[in-house]
Amino acid sequence: MPLRKLEERDNQILGEIIRRSLEEHDLAIPGTVYYDDNLFQLSDYYKQDKAQYWVLEKEGQVIGGCGVGPYRGQIGEIQKLYIVKEEQGKGYAHLLMQQALAFSKEHYASCYIETFASLNKANRLYESYGFKALEAPLEGSEHGACDTWLYKEF
Repeated sequence: MPLRKLEERDNQILGEIIRRSLEEHDLAIPGTVYYDDNLFQLSDYYKQDKAQYWVLEKEGQVIGGCGVGPYRGQIGEIQKLYIVKEEQGKGYAHLLMQQALAFSKEHYASCYIETFASLNKANRLYESYGFKALEAPLEGSEHGACDTWLYKEF
Protein backbone atom coordinates (compact mmCIF):
# COMPACT_ATOMS: atom_id res chain seq x y z
CA MET A 1 0.00 0.00 0.00
CA PRO A 2 1.64 3.26 -1.05
CA LEU A 3 2.11 6.08 1.41
CA ARG A 4 1.74 9.70 0.46
CA LYS A 5 2.84 12.95 2.02
CA LEU A 6 0.47 14.79 4.31
CA GLU A 7 -1.76 17.42 2.71
CA GLU A 8 -3.84 20.15 4.31
CA ARG A 9 -7.04 18.22 3.51
CA ASP A 10 -5.85 15.46 5.90
CA ASN A 11 -5.65 17.65 9.00
CA GLN A 12 -9.14 17.03 10.36
CA ILE A 13 -9.30 13.26 9.83
CA LEU A 14 -5.83 12.65 11.26
CA GLY A 15 -6.63 14.75 14.32
CA GLU A 16 -9.76 12.66 14.80
CA ILE A 17 -7.90 9.36 14.33
CA ILE A 18 -5.26 10.37 16.87
CA ARG A 19 -7.81 11.53 19.44
CA ARG A 20 -9.99 8.44 19.00
CA SER A 21 -6.99 6.16 19.44
CA LEU A 22 -5.91 7.90 22.63
CA GLU A 23 -9.46 7.71 23.96
CA GLU A 24 -9.58 3.97 23.20
CA HIS A 25 -6.47 3.51 25.36
CA ASP A 26 -7.63 5.84 28.17
CA LEU A 27 -4.83 8.27 27.27
CA ALA A 28 -6.88 11.39 26.48
CA ILE A 29 -5.04 13.19 29.25
CA PRO A 30 -3.03 16.41 29.61
CA GLY A 31 0.60 15.95 28.65
CA THR A 32 -0.20 13.87 25.55
CA VAL A 33 -0.58 14.71 21.88
CA TYR A 34 -4.35 14.76 22.58
CA TYR A 35 -3.91 18.34 23.77
CA ASP A 36 -1.26 19.51 21.28
CA ASP A 37 -2.10 22.94 19.90
CA ASN A 38 -1.22 21.85 16.37
CA LEU A 39 -3.10 18.52 16.34
CA PHE A 40 -5.57 19.70 13.70
CA GLN A 41 -2.95 21.67 11.72
CA LEU A 42 -0.39 18.93 11.20
CA SER A 43 0.28 19.98 7.61
CA ASP A 44 1.60 23.33 8.90
CA TYR A 45 3.86 21.69 11.48
CA TYR A 46 5.39 19.28 8.97
CA LYS A 47 6.37 22.05 6.55
CA GLN A 48 9.43 22.77 8.69
CA ASP A 49 12.90 21.67 7.67
CA LYS A 50 13.81 18.00 8.25
CA ALA A 51 10.19 17.07 8.99
CA GLN A 52 7.71 14.90 7.12
CA TYR A 53 4.43 13.11 7.75
CA TRP A 54 3.08 10.22 5.69
CA VAL A 55 -0.56 9.33 5.28
CA LEU A 56 -1.84 5.80 4.85
CA GLU A 57 -4.93 5.44 2.69
CA LYS A 58 -7.06 2.41 1.95
CA GLU A 59 -9.71 2.59 -0.77
CA GLY A 60 -9.55 6.39 -0.69
CA GLN A 61 -9.99 6.67 3.08
CA VAL A 62 -7.27 7.89 5.45
CA ILE A 63 -6.63 5.11 7.95
CA GLY A 64 -3.50 6.40 9.67
CA GLY A 65 -0.14 8.05 9.44
CA CYS A 66 3.24 8.71 10.98
CA GLY A 67 5.68 11.60 11.09
CA VAL A 68 9.26 12.53 11.81
CA GLY A 69 10.20 15.90 13.19
CA PRO A 70 13.25 17.56 14.67
CA TYR A 71 13.77 16.97 18.37
CA ARG A 72 17.10 18.55 19.21
CA GLY A 73 20.32 18.86 17.28
CA GLN A 74 20.89 15.69 15.29
CA ILE A 75 18.03 13.84 17.00
CA GLY A 76 14.81 13.24 15.09
CA GLU A 77 11.57 12.11 16.67
CA ILE A 78 9.10 9.54 15.39
CA GLN A 79 5.76 11.24 15.96
CA LYS A 80 2.06 10.47 15.84
CA LEU A 81 2.07 6.92 14.50
CA TYR A 82 -1.61 6.03 14.59
CA ILE A 83 -3.78 3.62 12.62
CA VAL A 84 -7.52 3.22 13.02
CA LYS A 85 -8.41 0.27 15.24
CA GLU A 86 -10.14 -1.67 12.45
CA GLU A 87 -6.96 -1.69 10.33
CA GLN A 88 -4.42 -2.54 13.02
CA GLY A 89 -2.55 -5.84 12.89
CA LYS A 90 -2.25 -5.86 9.09
CA GLY A 91 1.37 -4.72 8.79
CA TYR A 92 0.60 -1.07 8.07
CA ALA A 93 2.61 0.16 11.05
CA HIS A 94 5.67 -1.53 9.56
CA LEU A 95 5.20 0.42 6.32
CA LEU A 96 5.04 3.65 8.28
CA MET A 97 8.04 2.80 10.47
CA GLN A 98 10.16 1.82 7.49
CA GLN A 99 9.37 5.13 5.77
CA ALA A 100 9.97 7.14 8.94
CA LEU A 101 13.29 5.44 9.65
CA ALA A 102 14.53 5.84 6.09
CA PHE A 103 13.77 9.56 6.29
CA SER A 104 15.33 9.82 9.75
CA LYS A 105 18.57 8.17 8.60
CA GLU A 106 18.88 10.79 5.85
CA HIS A 107 18.43 13.74 8.22
CA TYR A 108 19.49 12.69 11.73
CA ALA A 109 22.13 10.74 13.64
CA SER A 110 19.56 9.18 15.98
CA CYS A 111 15.85 8.89 16.62
CA TYR A 112 13.65 9.26 19.71
CA ILE A 113 10.12 8.15 20.63
CA GLU A 114 7.91 9.12 23.57
CA THR A 115 5.14 6.63 24.33
CA PHE A 116 3.39 4.68 27.09
CA ALA A 117 4.27 1.33 28.66
CA SER A 118 0.61 0.30 28.28
CA LEU A 119 0.89 0.43 24.46
CA ASN A 120 2.41 -3.05 24.26
CA LYS A 121 1.94 -3.63 20.53
CA ALA A 122 3.45 -0.27 19.62
CA ASN A 123 6.41 -0.81 21.92
CA ARG A 124 7.10 -4.26 20.47
CA LEU A 125 7.05 -2.65 17.02
CA TYR A 126 9.57 0.00 18.06
CA GLU A 127 11.83 -2.57 19.72
CA SER A 128 11.75 -4.72 16.57
CA TYR A 129 13.36 -1.77 14.76
CA GLY A 130 16.18 -1.49 17.28
CA PHE A 131 14.83 1.14 19.68
CA LYS A 132 16.09 0.78 23.24
CA ALA A 133 14.41 2.01 26.42
CA LEU A 134 15.73 5.05 28.25
CA GLU A 135 15.28 5.57 31.97
CA ALA A 136 14.02 9.13 31.55
CA PRO A 137 12.91 11.47 28.75
CA LEU A 138 15.47 13.44 26.81
CA GLU A 139 15.77 17.09 27.78
CA GLY A 140 13.10 19.20 26.09
CA SER A 141 10.26 16.68 26.22
CA GLU A 142 6.85 18.25 25.56
CA HIS A 143 4.69 15.27 26.51
CA GLY A 144 5.08 14.99 30.25
CA ALA A 145 2.46 12.28 30.67
CA CYS A 146 4.47 9.74 28.67
CA ASP A 147 6.15 7.07 30.79
CA THR A 148 8.27 5.29 28.16
CA TRP A 149 11.11 6.77 26.11
CA LEU A 150 12.92 4.96 23.33
CA TYR A 151 16.10 5.80 21.44
CA LYS A 152 17.93 4.51 18.39
CA GLU A 153 21.27 5.56 16.93
CA PHE A 154 21.97 5.12 13.24
